[in-house]
Amino acid sequence: MSRRGKCWDNAPQESFFGHLIDEVDYQSSKSLRELKDKINHYMFTITTIDINGI
Repeated sequence: MSRRGKCWDNAPQESFFGHLIDEVDYQSSKSLRELKDKINHYMFTITTIDINGI
């Protein structure tokens, strides 16, 4: 817990990982490399959409 006057809001991280779990089919991954590739693809997709506003 943060000290008074030093609020650390972790809502953006919780939101990101919540959506990550919903969007990425992590249980079908057969290896750690495959899982990393799926996560990297998801991260690239959301950052591209956010930057370009698609």
